[in-house]
Amino acid sequence: MSEELEKNDRGDLFSKAVRAGKRTYFFDVKSTRGNDYYLTITESKKRFGTDGKFTYEKHKIFLYKEDFEKFVEGMNEAINHIKENAPEIESSYEPNEKRDTDISFEDLGK
Repeated sequence: MSEELEKNDRGDLFSKAVRAGKRTYFFDVKSTRGNDYYLTITESKKRFGTDGKFTYEKHKIFLYKEDFEKFVEGMNEAINHIKENAPEIESSYEPNEKRDTDISFEDLGK
């Protein structure tokens, strides 16, 4: 699911939600008051309390343009290490679900 947002007062420019198992990742492009763009990556997990009600646990990373290349390099290096060294386990993803893990600097909207 991908939806582009019109720029609003909070500086939201683009948003993409990626559902992956029990988690949802949100990639949001925002702008500062000075019109400089940055990316927020949010992991959201649904948690159930003892009362049966649920809440969302969220973790957020702010990624700035000057860090894109190093971030992507480090992430690809870590992912490749896992691909080459981790034992095979049964996946919880659907067989037709796309799981490309290598991303490039261009994927982040250079």
